[in-house]
Amino acid sequence: MRIAIDAGHGPETAGKRSPDGSLREYHFNSVVARYVADRLFNGYEGIDIMLTHDDSRDVPLRERTDRANAWKADLFVSIHANAAGDGWSSAQGIETYVYETRPPAAVALANAVQRQLIRATGRPDRGVKSANFHVLRETRMTAVLVECGFMTNRDECELLKSDEYRRKCAEAIVAGIVETYGLKSKQPAQPSATDEVSAWARAARDWAVAEGITDGTRPKDPVTREELWTMLYRAFGAQK
Repeated sequence: MRIAIDAGHGPETAGKRSPDGSLREYHFNSVVARYVADRLFNGYEGIDIMLTHDDSRDVPLRERTDRANAWKADLFVSIHANAAGDGWSSAQGIETYVYETRPPAAVALANAVQRQLIRATGRPDRGVKSANFHVLRETRMTAVLVECGFMTNRDECELLKSDEYRRKCAEAIVAGIVETYGLKSKQPAQPSATDEVSAWARAARDWAVAEGITDGTRPKDPVTREELWTMLYRAFGAQK
């Protein structure tokens, strides 16, 4: 099964941030997308993953859907954080979108993902909705778009910055996909010492993941210059 995972927007998308500037939507979207991709690829048999986004630039919507279509993806999942206006708002909760014609396969997946997200997070259930979004309209496969909470709600903004909440959202999205398609788990591998974070580094790792600087994987691997540049850009360059 070929699954395209889409972290909505990009690192420099104008306006896609919390009112106080403490959270850029892409920082949430990209981390959850990576968690979803890793969990599906490493945990289930017969899964191929495409990531349609790019940490170094804002990928146009047309490019995202064209790539997924050319790859002949079976499923397209777009991950977002929501907003209501430019300032702080009382709007809150999670909602999942399908295209406005409400294709049955997409509705079935959206219902499963929405149910799992509400169960995992305890946030208000805004339901499954339909919209004429580009990534839902121009994809030639089952497609859903998930809004995991409001950056413009003070409480949910703090959750969206939390690695614990990001992992809950990712696990729920995966659970909805697994439930819908009956994916078969891979045999669990024995944990390797190289996958474990040393006690003295755990707080720093958790901070770097929460800030969107790294995905937290490969803790014992050497760092290439490209990876170092990217982490420095995420930590400092993207803030300018």
